[in-house]
Amino acid sequence: MAIFQNLIDETLRTFSYLGATGLFILAFIESSFFPIPPDLLLISLVLSEPHSWIWYALVCTIGSTLGGLFGYLIGYVGKIKVLQRFVKQEKIDQVHNYFHKYDAWAIFISAFTPIPYKVFTISAGVFNIELKRFTIASLIGRGLRFFLIAGLLGWKGKEILSFIKEYFGILTIITTIILITIYIVYIKIKKKL
Repeated sequence: MAIFQNLIDETLRTFSYLGATGLFILAFIESSFFPIPPDLLLISLVLSEPHSWIWYALVCTIGSTLGGLFGYLIGYVGKIKVLQRFVKQEKIDQVHNYFHKYDAWAIFISAFTPIPYKVFTISAGVFNIELKRFTIASLIGRGLRFFLIAGLLGWKGKEILSFIKEYFGILTIITTIILITIYIVYIKIKKKL
């Protein structure tokens, strides 16, 4: 655990020095292969400049979405061998089933919730998910996540930080369930018309 905490601390020191550029780079590499989420740097930057929360959320969203496309490329070029190098076969089969059942929803859910997004970006390339749907789902999922975090911090600052740390995972899962329910209801109503 101390090794991982040291990696987090070193990552924040390195990338925070670069400001928005560092946030973009971290968001990019985290979406395809790096273990430290950009949320930590996003929080730090927004707390230091609350009036710039929209800018930081946008930079993080774009960097993460482009990084997701790079992860897609890694999976597309490397196929299943790349995935097998980093992930157990059981997880690969599970992700493949998610893609088969839910397609773009699987990307959206991984982009929005604490589920490791990079596994899904690489897997999307391996399983050849339609690129346009992948990009849109990534952009919406990552955008909602980062704008929600940055917006809350820009609005309430440090007061809301403990709330985000404690409840963000639960809130993203609840929000995802609500969005999926709305979508299912929409589809059923559309079929009846």
